[in-house]
Amino acid sequence: MSAIVDRPRSAAFEPELARRRLKGTLFLGACVAAIGITLLVLLFLLLDILGRGLPALDLAFLTSGPSRRPDQAGVMPALAGSILMAVIVGIVTFPIGVGAAIFLREYATDTFISRLLRTNIANLAGVPSIIYGIFGLALFVRALSLGFTLVAGALTLSLLILPVVIIASIEALDAVPSGQREGAYALGATRWQMVRGTVLPAAGPGILTGIILAMARAIGETAPLILVGAVGFVSYLPRPFDGGYTVLPIQVYQWASRPQEEFQALAATGIIVILVLLFVLNLAAVTIRIRLTRHLQW
Repeated sequence: MSAIVDRPRSAAFEPELARRRLKGTLFLGACVAAIGITLLVLLFLLLDILGRGLPALDLAFLTSGPSRRPDQAGVMPALAGSILMAVIVGIVTFPIGVGAAIFLREYATDTFISRLLRTNIANLAGVPSIIYGIFGLALFVRALSLGFTLVAGALTLSLLILPVVIIASIEALDAVPSGQREGAYALGATRWQMVRGTVLPAAGPGILTGIILAMARAIGETAPLILVGAVGFVSYLPRPFDGGYTVLPIQVYQWASRPQEEFQALAATGIIVILVLLFVLNLAAVTIRIRLTRHLQW
């Protein structure tokens, strides 16, 4: 009796499956091409800015004020204005944004009002920045009589990033497992003790990261500050409640609007300073997140 040998059967050709795989491959290729084109454009812009701006970047540029002579111009007042504004924005935004997020996540019940608040906060995060500039002009400059001061600009930027901070803080609080809250309640903690001792330390990395990244966005804003009094030429260090201040984006815009090649190079150098400042803020966010997440137990 001869042994029967089973031959492997060839897989049947399925046109629909092949068509789906082809569509998936084409879509993946289009996505990779889009990312590659974007990175190439950014790389080209970065190399162009570095090539034009690095020769003028020195200590004198960082410690000098603006001048009508390009060889004597610097960014000291604008740099000081950006740092001071970032400090004020952080002081105003941190307690309000985190407090609102804690209330909406830990205390507010799931009602129509709370859902409406969350929806409106999410919508405010997508409002163009120029709208916040108009609102800041009407509220802080005119209604509250703060004038065209650095404080008015900082409060306007605080309103701009406040929805982003609230949303990021709520997401960080949502990421804390419910078991952490239940464990605190099981030990007899009140709601505030649970929030302060359990939830906030666990959500701290995400909250701080969201705040720092939102402040980085505020530092790069220009349009709202033009409406609330920022000017392009300030030769002295700004004060919070005195009129006349500038920040790095405004100073770069003022140089870039001039036709002389020397001022164009200064604008590129100012952009490098902004990029370094944003890089430092992002590096701080990553460092804080890594250090705080070492103590998390889930």
